[in-house]
Amino acid sequence: MPQPSPESPRRAWTARLWTAVRPRIAIALVALGVIAAVAWLAPRFLLGPRVEATLVVRRDFVQSVVASGHVEAPHRVNIGVQVTGVVRAVPVAEGQHVRAGQVLIELDSAEWSAALAQAEAAVSQARARLRQLREVQAPVAAQTVRQAEVNLENARAQLRRNTDLFRQGFVGQAALDELRKAADLAESQLRASRSQLQSAREGGSDHAMAETALAQAVAGAAVARSRLVYATVAAPVEGTLIDRAVEPGDVVQPGKALMVLSPAGKTQLVVQIDEKNLQMLAPGQKAIASADAYAGQRMLAELVYINPGVDVQRGSVEVKLDVPQPPAYLRQDMTVSVDIQVAQRQQAVLVPSDALRDADLASAWVLKVDGRHARRQPVRLGLRGGGFAEVLDGLSPGDLVLSAKAQGIASGSRLRAIAVQPPDARAPSP
Repeated sequence: MPQPSPESPRRAWTARLWTAVRPRIAIALVALGVIAAVAWLAPRFLLGPRVEATLVVRRDFVQSVVASGHVEAPHRVNIGVQVTGVVRAVPVAEGQHVRAGQVLIELDSAEWSAALAQAEAAVSQARARLRQLREVQAPVAAQTVRQAEVNLENARAQLRRNTDLFRQGFVGQAALDELRKAADLAESQLRASRSQLQSAREGGSDHAMAETALAQAVAGAAVARSRLVYATVAAPVEGTLIDRAVEPGDVVQPGKALMVLSPAGKTQLVVQIDEKNLQMLAPGQKAIASADAYAGQRMLAELVYINPGVDVQRGSVEVKLDVPQPPAYLRQDMTVSVDIQVAQRQQAVLVPSDALRDADLASAWVLKVDGRHARRQPVRLGLRGGGFAEVLDGLSPGDLVLSAKAQGIASGSRLRAIAVQPPDARAPSP
């Protein structure tokens, strides 16, 4: 018969002990869980939840209005032709910087060159005719007058002698009549020659007609020359060619813009401002702007124009700002963001905008941390913007205020405030 193992009584005793203790362990674990839960939740119920509260600070504050717009020159120059023609060459490209007087468009000018040569020949002919009057016809007419005067004098002398002879009976009446006719004819020839001389001289009709013909020829040459000049289109001012809608071989006509030139010089930023900010704007206000393509670079600007009208569709007002020193990268029609400084305060008491309740009403208020409780605190506001508001009355630097987004906190609620610093108070308003 086998002998019992010495370990058997010990195992039996352990089993009986575990059977007796096991129910009590479960009860102990439940009790420990309850104690832990009470320890965890008791402060929340007795002292209130932990809530982040923002410090009220005193800082220099700049209120600004932010808007977007584009770069624009004060005016643009539309380039076109003044005559109908065929484009021979376009020696510039879109985006190119051009000098004043630089050729932009060349038209085929063979026909106009021939017309100018013909007109200049007409001018030379008219001048030759006027010179002929002065150097040939006028002197010849003067000699003719002198000859006519001599002929008249001879005819009159013969008439006088024959009249005496007629009285003495030596000459008949018929011969005397012939001499009278000869004297009258000589006088008539003298008058005609004098008229020709007067006409050929300066101020006379022939001279006036020759001068008129010369003036007409000169005018015709000027017209032909101008048409030839119009065959070449040059830049009226220095600037950048921002649009080109013409190619060699095109038939072009007056009245159509073939190129658009942005003149060099003053650069402006044109932006749309929400009409609710209109009362804060005034000419002369400084601004900081940046092009979206070069967001890390800033440029100074100044507000110079506020449109008197409001865009009904967008509820905005157009304003223009001068850029005294535009950077080299700035281009026509670039998109820009502008931060216009409309007001500033030295050492203002600031509260975050998200802590304000009824901020748009006259009775704005905040939830201020008062010990371990939240208390309603009325405030009087000043400048606003950039996520902050200036507090004129109701709060002091160092006070703690709760965000309006804090859930389950009302005036009188218990809480445990965790103080946090506010962000930079110089950010511009949206």
